Amino acid sequence: MQIVADTNTLISGLLWSGTPRRLLDAAHAGKIALYTSSILLAELEDVLGRGKFARRLAEAGVTAQTLVLGYATLAILIEPARIAPVIIDDPDDDAVIACAIAAQVDCIVSGDSHLLELKQYEAIPIITAAACLAHINP
Repeated sequence: MQIVADTNTLISGLLWSGTPRRLLDAAHAGKIALYTSSILLAELEDVLGRGKFARRLAEAGVTAQTLVLGYATLAILIEPARIAPVIIDDPDDDAVIACAIAAQVDCIVSGDSHLLELKQYEAIPIITAAACLAHINP
């Protein structure tokens, strides 16, 4: 299964245990392939660098950059083409959709309401981490 995970899912998986972490574990185990882009990696680093995550990063003994570099080695990096605006209320989400289109993934995994409300874009379903895990481990 090929997936693009959005930033909120990745941060949850990188910093805490739970369903998003199990998604990253599935990628480490070779059960799924994760795709990302330079724009998504930059967003991940920017969000992880926010003050609200400083304590959690310190508790885990890692830096935002270390987590981003680790994720970059796990995921397959692609450079998607620009797409017409899709999510007017949160244009950053369009980078997730553009990456998914370019990689021709099976789904987008998100906890973001803007993306989840779409349910799908073109033929790509947009689902939660829990729904994705249900497909991986039926």
